[in-house]
Amino acid sequence: MMPKILLIQPTQYANDGKLCKQNRIYLPGLALPLLAALTPAHWAVEIILEVVEDINFDSDADIVGIGTMGHAMFHGIEIAEEFRRRGKTVVMGGYMASLVPEEAIKYADSVIVGDAEISYPMMLADFEKTGKVQPFYNNLVTSLAGLPIPKYEMLMSKPIGGLLPAQAGRGCPHSCTFCAIACLYRGRYMTRPVDEVIRDIKAIKALGIKRFILIDDNIVSNPKYLHDLCDAIEPLKMAWATQCSLQLADHPELLKRVRKAGAYMMSFGVESVEQEGIDKLGKGWLHVDKHAQSLQAITRAGILVSTEMIVGTDADTEKTFEDSYQFIEKCRIPIPRFYVLTPTPGTPFYYQCKAEGRLLTEDFHHYNGSNCVHRPAKISAERVNELYWQLNERVFSVMSILRRTLFHPNFFINPLAYLFACYVNFHYRKYVKKRVPPNIL
Repeated sequence: MMPKILLIQPTQYANDGKLCKQNRIYLPGLALPLLAALTPAHWAVEIILEVVEDINFDSDADIVGIGTMGHAMFHGIEIAEEFRRRGKTVVMGGYMASLVPEEAIKYADSVIVGDAEISYPMMLADFEKTGKVQPFYNNLVTSLAGLPIPKYEMLMSKPIGGLLPAQAGRGCPHSCTFCAIACLYRGRYMTRPVDEVIRDIKAIKALGIKRFILIDDNIVSNPKYLHDLCDAIEPLKMAWATQCSLQLADHPELLKRVRKAGAYMMSFGVESVEQEGIDKLGKGWLHVDKHAQSLQAITRAGILVSTEMIVGTDADTEKTFEDSYQFIEKCRIPIPRFYVLTPTPGTPFYYQCKAEGRLLTEDFHHYNGSNCVHRPAKISAERVNELYWQLNERVFSVMSILRRTLFHPNFFINPLAYLFACYVNFHYRKYVKKRVPPNIL
């Protein structure tokens, strides 16, 4: 009988203690289908996206692999413990486990640290030879060339929306102190060969999918690569979304090229309306006084804007929350998201807060992006929490949603995109009511 591995992407808990569940997942991740493609042909593979399906704890799998995306890690630990009670070999991976492998190994037989392209096949080979796995696999990946086509067909059997993921690059050249990506890649940014990215996108198109999300932590880090990639994407005549830094607005010709190649929605780390707060987090290259101008240029190019902002920096006061709301309203940002600044274990910001005695708890269950677990310089943690939810309630009020989407000045330029944005906002509104950070799709 062939060996079998079950790969699970856990969901997370809402503040009411219930698991977050959806009828459909609109932004499926790439990790599990890529791992499935890296699995030797004589292994059976099953993947579970728990946000849209249930876990069968009576699985006949020999190994259970569990991802650790953000706060979902804590439910992942519960899943790991249950499978281990049932005698299964459990392996954990993903960025949270990679940041705190010595903590993750308490609940698993093995932890894959960082990128898995080398470590994952080694782990499977060890299990076949000895029936056991090593506690840690930590092999640095220095090239993204030669990756297999992800097993997209395994996602097609799930309740997904109308787009699939394809990866262009990993890492980021910046070293922001609060960022898990910066901590894991330490200034490295790797790109995949353009022809291999196009190969994957064509595989998505062959499945009848007309849109894709281009996975990359900061694709404008290499402007020439992005330009070459757009040249290759444009003939495919597909719509796509991605994330990058606001520095894209500093390259007007590249911005036009990106839009012409089919980009219709992009997510940007705006972070804060307080320059002092951004500077203290090692992101001084991002300039608050250019936020509105940059977002306007991107919007004018015909791209739907999504933003991510943090509150609770050392520059924040109560006025910062009001200014953040006014910024969203003034710029009419179609899809905004907010997080409480969190000293993610393993990052420089975490160690800084720990050294300064500013951590309020080291119970990582509270490190969920909506709970202030450190002591900011100018405002209490309790007040940050109160104002965070008030800000979300205002931004995701019905009138604000409609004004930023259906009544947006650019609505008739790209009506389908703004209709989608309207849906996303109301989806986020449901999470806000449950006191869950609105970041799940």
